[in-house]
Amino acid sequence: MVNLGSLFGQSSPPLIGLDVSTSSVRLVELSQLGKGELRLERYASEPLPRGAVVDGNIENLEQVSEAVRRVWKKSGTRIKLAALGMPPASVITKKIILPAGLSEDQLEVQVESEASQYIPFALDEVSLDFDVIGPAANSPDDIEVMLAASRKEKVEDRVALAEAAGLSAVVMDIESYAARAALDRITAMLPEAGAGQIVALFQVGAQVTHISVMLDGDTIYEREQPFGGNQLTQDIVRAYGLSFEEAEARKRAGDLPENYQAELLTPFLENAALEVTRAIQFFYTSTPYTRIDQLFLAGGCALMPGLLDIVASRTRISSAVVSPFKGMQLGSSVRESQLRTEAPAYLVACGLAMRKAAA
Repeated sequence: MVNLGSLFGQSSPPLIGLDVSTSSVRLVELSQLGKGELRLERYASEPLPRGAVVDGNIENLEQVSEAVRRVWKKSGTRIKLAALGMPPASVITKKIILPAGLSEDQLEVQVESEASQYIPFALDEVSLDFDVIGPAANSPDDIEVMLAASRKEKVEDRVALAEAAGLSAVVMDIESYAARAALDRITAMLPEAGAGQIVALFQVGAQVTHISVMLDGDTIYEREQPFGGNQLTQDIVRAYGLSFEEAEARKRAGDLPENYQAELLTPFLENAALEVTRAIQFFYTSTPYTRIDQLFLAGGCALMPGLLDIVASRTRISSAVVSPFKGMQLGSSVRESQLRTEAPAYLVACGLAMRKAAA
């Protein structure tokens, strides 16, 4: 069985979380102080040229590895072991029920047999991993197992990326699982640790918004919508005749003409709120659930001025921007004021870094 680089397993040496998205590379280094106590030692990001990563695929290895080298140097870390994430669309996951009491070898054989039924390509083209979740809910003689499979070339691309940047990919996770691991820390701070609460997470990225809905630690719904901050950048390009890179930089700096807010930003926020309300309605109509108790915004667009207010107002759901480092101690090189404005974009990178820190 070809392993996904311990997709679910923990890793004992210190490692960094490395999140490669469409628009940037983000790095997080955490350390564990005591039981459950984490410290953010370092974090950094580096923009990616347009087209270097498309739909989660690394199209230009040289450009992306150069960005990884720069972000590693910028962060000041010395750690060369990394946890990377796979886009959810690149990984097939499936919960299966198997008899309890199987040996590891027997489990592998059974998982391969089950996987061949669910995976639409040959097993020798696949990196496969599995994790025993625990006893099956309604059958004491069975266990619940999560299997995960991705095409080998997708995994090998990320391994090659780390190697080209002088790093070693020791853990390969799924980006949505990493985000959930980071969010679980935050929901544990809710009243009664969020028990019985239906929590929706909207990660608004450059091109895609990833929606996850969780209940008591389980993901009950997942979906991606083709909506993100690049749409506003494209509007700025058209309105003011700027290059994409210049439009992106000026959008982030708030350095745009007076009519920007009324003519571009406000319609974009209205559209974003509409996307969120549509996604929630789709969740209600395609599942047995009829409520969401808490909504979290994350991703590079989460702190866009006015987004939280309009989402809270349109959905009438308790809403907050998630800061994955909430409750953590901060290392000496971390600037708190800067962190406040950037933290929501680091949800996945934080979850990846937790793979070691929480071990």
